[in-house]
Formats: sequence, C-alpha cells, structure tokens
Amino acid sequence: MERVRSRFYGGHGWKRAIALCLAIALSLVGCRSSELRVAAAQGSQIVLATLSNPKTFNYALNQEFPSVFLFTYEGLTAENGETGAIEPALAEAWTISQDGLRVRFRLREGLRWSDGEPLTADDVVFTYQQVIFNPDIPTDGADGLRIGAEGRFPEVQKRSDREVEFILPEPFAPLLRTTIGPPTGIAILPRHALEAATRTRNPDGTLQFLSTWSTGADPRSIVTSGPYLIDQYVPGQRVIFRRNPYYWRRDGAGQPLPSIDRVVWQIVESTDTQLLRFRSGDLDVMGDTRPLRPEYFALLRREEARGNFRVYGGGPWSGTTFLSFNLNQGLDAQGQPVVNPVKARWFQQKAFRQAVAYAIDRRRMLNNVFRGLGELQDSPVSFQSPYFLSPDQGLKTYDYDPAKARSLLEAAGFRYGDRGELFDSDGNRVQFTLLTNSGNKIREAIGSQIRSDLAKIGMRVDFTPIDFNALTSKLTDSRDWDAHLIGFTGSAEPHAGANLWTSGGGSHVFNLGPQPGQPPLDGWQPYPWEREIDRLFTTGAQELDEAKRRAIYGEFQQIVQEELPVIHLVAELALMAGRDRLDGVKYSSLPTWGLWNLREIKIKND
Repeated sequence: MERVRSRFYGGHGWKRAIALCLAIALSLVGCRSSELRVAAAQGSQIVLATLSNPKTFNYALNQEFPSVFLFTYEGLTAENGETGAIEPALAEAWTISQDGLRVRFRLREGLRWSDGEPLTADDVVFTYQQVIFNPDIPTDGADGLRIGAEGRFPEVQKRSDREVEFILPEPFAPLLRTTIGPPTGIAILPRHALEAATRTRNPDGTLQFLSTWSTGADPRSIVTSGPYLIDQYVPGQRVIFRRNPYYWRRDGAGQPLPSIDRVVWQIVESTDTQLLRFRSGDLDVMGDTRPLRPEYFALLRREEARGNFRVYGGGPWSGTTFLSFNLNQGLDAQGQPVVNPVKARWFQQKAFRQAVAYAIDRRRMLNNVFRGLGELQDSPVSFQSPYFLSPDQGLKTYDYDPAKARSLLEAAGFRYGDRGELFDSDGNRVQFTLLTNSGNKIREAIGSQIRSDLAKIGMRVDFTPIDFNALTSKLTDSRDWDAHLIGFTGSAEPHAGANLWTSGGGSHVFNLGPQPGQPPLDGWQPYPWEREIDRLFTTGAQELDEAKRRAIYGEFQQIVQEELPVIHLVAELALMAGRDRLDGVKYSSLPTWGLWNLREIKIKND
C-alpha cells in the first residue's frame, strides 16, 4: 500500500439512489456550502471527504488509511509521487557510510513545531528510541525497522542539535524508505509534548501514551510538523485543518506553504452521497484516497466541461484488495479458541483456500463491478514496483474454474448434499461470515459477487458490511471474524509491507499474534510458510544487489500465491476528479494519496 507500512483503507442501484436523494441532498448541500464559505471567508479553502471518523489523533497508534496524518506530519524524507524518488523533507541531506552501517541525517535549520517550539535532533531520537522501538507501544512503524533474523532495531543517536545518526546492526536496504513520513513511513513526533506520556503509567499498568491524543482530546492541543494543524473535529461531520504557521516549506518565489489556508475533511459515510456532494459543488475532490468507482468515472467524464472539474487518470492503483480467512490458532483470555474450531479446520486447509480462489470469477468482477477499468491482481506487490512478479514471469494464478474448485474440496474430504450444499467430513454445512467496511460500494459489490460465486460451489456466505472502525477493531483487537474483504496501501518497496507479511507484524491480520497492551493469546503460532516469508523479508532487507533482491521477493510472491493467506482480486485504475479551480495537482498511479502534493496546490483567483 514509496511505502514503509501497509495500512487498511476504507474506500448497482446507484442511479436509483441518486434519483431518490438528489433534491434533498442538493438543498442540504446548499446550506453546508454556505456555512463553510462563511467560515472560510478569511482565506482559501479546499473541501475533501472521507468515509469514516478518525480513530485516533496519535500518529504512533494509527492503523488506518486515510487518516488525519496525511495533513499533519512529515518524516525525515519524502517520496515524490510522480517519480517515486526519495527526497529531502525535515532532513535536508543524508550520508551513508561505505559499509552501509551508518546513515547520518542533517535537519534543516530553524525547524519548528506547530506550537512554535524548535524541532531538533532530540525529537528524532525520541520518536525512534522512545516511541517506535518501545515494546509497550503497539505501533506498526516498528515492523518495517526490524533488522536481521533477530529483528534488532537500529540505534538512533544525536550528533548535534541538527544531526542524528542511525547505526545499523547489518546493511539494511529499505532504511531510507522507512523515513518518508505518512501515509506509509515514519513521522517525527514532538518530544516536548509526548515524552512524559511515554514514561508515565496508568493505575492498570498501561502507558499513558496509549490514551494520549485520542479523538476525544482537544484538536488544537495536537502538535504537528506538517503543512496543517487540526483546528476542529465534529464527530460524524468533519475535521477542519488550518495552515501550520511554522511549516518550513517555501514555494519557488519564497512564499510560505501550504498555499491553501484551510482544509475541510467532510465525513460522508457513503460514496454515493460523496458523488452527490461533488456534483453539486460541495466537494472539491473525489477519489483522492481511493480511486473513483467505475460508474462514477463514466458519469463524471460526461460532465467535465459543464461541471468545471477534471477527471485525472493513471495506471493500476498501487493498493491491493483481497479476501482473507482467519487462520489464527490461538486461545483468547478466557481460554477459548479465537476461531470456531469447525471453521478453523476449513480455513487452515490450503485446498479450501485454493478452491475459493478458483471459484471467484474475477474476470466477471473486473467487467461488471469495475466496468473493465482495472487489471486482475495476483501479486501482493504493487504493479509499479520493480520487484513485481507477473503471471507471464511464472507467478501462479487462479483463473475461474468452479469444476477445479469442487474437485479440490472433494479431494480434501468435503462432500456435496442432494441440493448441492457443501459439507465437511463431519457433516457440518460450510457456512461463514464475510465482513467488509460499509459505505464502500465497490467492496459491497465485490462481496455480493463473492457470495454468489461461492454459492455455486455449495458454500453459504453471510456477507455483512460494517463500520470501518468496527471492522479494524475486529481484525486487530478481538480477532472475532471468519473472513474479511479489505484493502492495503501499496508500495514500490516490498519491505514496506513487513507489518502485514511478517508473522510478528501488527497488521498480520490473517494470523495476528500477541500485541502490546492486549490480553495474552495462548497457543498462537505461525505456520511454516509464514516463517519462510519472515526469512525472505530478512534476507531481502539485507541484500543490496537489486537483481538478487528481485529474486528474493519473487520467491515471496510465489509463496503467497501458493498458500493463499489472502486472495487478491482486482487492481482498479487510479482515477480522481478535481475542480478546475485547483492549480498544481500532480496526479499519478504511484502514490497512495492522489493529493500527495497538497501543500503546493493553489486555488485559482484566490
């Protein structure tokens, strides 16, 4: 999902919905637009949308995409969304020792936090040593920086107020891409605002940091380093960001950035409603955090000229969408299996997972759900990555073949009843619940097709869309789920997905192990093929020869396609719509976020 960390992202009947709701929506939109214009009278403004409320204002605890941190934080480096190149950000330069074991960063002079306090090397050391590497803080950022078979962290030392040095236990090829900041890298955090919380424990023994900067906190208390700070949060309605007066960047004329004074992030829990608001002029952009739905693309392309907006297009999006089964063998705090033992026996059989893959008609999904605007996704690595392995290069695929699916199931001991229902060898009907996030109409359509496809091989699927935050809580906290349909952010760097693919990763959702701050999980263990992926990720990170790295990550992709812990579906095309009044948009299919250069975008005639 470029990247350092994978993130969950939370993206027919739509014409009927538009027809029924348009009159009401337009009247409500007029009121909202008037209110926002009045509130923004003192400066320029852009209005965006997201499907769900933010889950946290604490960057280190974030596991979702999109998030408020797109607007509020930066890393030592940044990734150019057009070229994929690593560029200076908070650090103006860096040097790497000849043996590759020492990387020294020099911070820009005069950096300040949004509250005016100096941003120095002390903040960098604090971020890594006391937050990211803290075993009591469950942050995904740590997974991408575990080095070698023992998972050791680099040592981060202050050399001066503006210089920090990373001392590595062994060469580590992905290091620079771990420093690129949100949405996929590590952001630098303010020591003066957070250090006390990393050293203070609550009465129950948990770190105070774990409850610091929740969404119940005063948004204006959140100290940021990025182009914006959080000005206001109204749950269920919007998050409002305003310019960080101490942001360091300047444009070519020496004027302070960002150019836009205020960002209004509307919480709109349906993409259909987002479309209504965009067409009415209430939203300035649609599709910035997840590509436009194909039917929206066709509609908006016809309306470009009279609607005063432009539809931007690219190649296959860098994110992935997949179906996954719960493979966890652990016991919860009450000593009960995390997964129903009957279902666990099904899910843990490779033949069962492969049968499901053969039974899903992805070509029909591409044509019907995506209107042909996409490509079949077989690899866990983004299309844009130099490490991507294609089917033409030998990657195993699962083309639609329901007869083969039935054959695999019968060979594994399953049997069919008189009416075509599938039963296991003990006579249990094969039935499970498939979850996804509600409001994402693409996923809802995919889930409906999967339910239909699997019914053809005798499986009963109870498809249940739920709130995105509720879904991520089930995946990462309670682990109370059978199967889920979700997406992860993409990347040019495979190691960026370490938190998803390595067995100890915080987003290793298909077999999530014990996490800091959670009850014990007795009996959890990785499968042998997971340990092999662990080994490959360790070896791939150590290897500096690009040809050898490609071979290592090619082997990783083959294991994923053989074992199928996740079943990849369709990669949609990168598509976004934006108002003509936006000047300087640099859209491409490479970055996770279509507005990756928001700080530079201007509002015409402002």
